[in-house]
Amino acid sequence: MNHTAHGHGLPAHTEPAAPIDFPASPEMLARLEARRSSPLRGLVEPGPTEQELRRMLRLAMRVPDHGRLSPWRFIVLAGDARRTVGERLDTLYARQNPGLPPAKTDMWTLYLSRAPVTVVLVSRPDLTSKVPEWNQVLSAGAAGMALTVAASAMGFATQWLLKWPGRDPEAAALLGVTAAERIAGFIHIGRPAALSEDRPRPALDEVVRFWSPDQSISNDTP
Repeated sequence: MNHTAHGHGLPAHTEPAAPIDFPASPEMLARLEARRSSPLRGLVEPGPTEQELRRMLRLAMRVPDHGRLSPWRFIVLAGDARRTVGERLDTLYARQNPGLPPAKTDMWTLYLSRAPVTVVLVSRPDLTSKVPEWNQVLSAGAAGMALTVAASAMGFATQWLLKWPGRDPEAAALLGVTAAERIAGFIHIGRPAALSEDRPRPALDEVVRFWSPDQSISNDTP
């Protein structure tokens, strides 16, 4: 039987292949080092054109996807759709919260009207697949991060949020999200009105360890 290595179609026990000359991209590295979330109120017009948005979404799809299941999808809220969805969410929210103060009766319409475009990231794991559900959920998260990076590379800023509409089943259903799916976030996209201050990042030594045998966790570790 002809076994392959790691399931990638490479014959086992072959000599290491010569590396491909794949040059580094200083511009990409600089953009990644500067990427940060922008406040939702700081996202302004003009938003991405349909062509630009389609390119972002194609880039967002280029993520690890064990089993080629595409365990994610995207719902785009742009133009008048933002107000329509917002008004329906306001109606639902008022029904769920009797006695809501007047100042909050249009809160979700305002929320979805702030950014020029909002992409709803939907996680849809295939539970009949042999691929573990966790792998598929991670792939959905990777798609969201890839979308934010693609937007940054194209000169836009983003804010990834998950508020009540993403956690409530009835609200999710208004967006066409099924009971077998779950909203992973609302990714708001627009031009930055101002550059946000970067938040403190952890020191590498706080979150990175190079494993060695003496660092294994014993059964006695609390």
